[in-house]
Amino acid sequence: QVQLVESGGGLVQRGGSLRLSCVASGRTFGNYAMGWFRQAPGKEREFVAAISQSGSSTSYADSVKARFIISRDNAKRSVYLQMNSLKPEDTAVYYCAADARYINYSTTGGYDYWGQGTQVTVSS
Repeated sequence: QVQLVESGGGLVQRGGSLRLSCVASGRTFGNYAMGWFRQAPGKEREFVAAISQSGSSTSYADSVKARFIISRDNAKRSVYLQMNSLKPEDTAVYYCAADARYINYSTTGGYDYWGQGTQVTVSS
């Protein structure tokens, strides 16, 4: 069992930055690959970024490459998403997710656990 709690969302202007955090509890954090997804109103939940258990491998959606950075601190049982050069189209609820395997990391079905989400709003 894993519980995930996101934080760090808020309102930011175009071009600004935010750092999202996700803290896990319930199991050994280092056993899980972690992902960030987002869901905008009227749209499906989409993949943003993922990181392997050790942090040695990362993956990003094309829309956020070179702008977002995913990282983790296993000692703190946390995963982060540094978001830079934010655009209005980045506006969404961002969700942290965990899975035991870093395989189907870009699909919602590839994760067993989800956080409650944190709202990110980017104004123009």
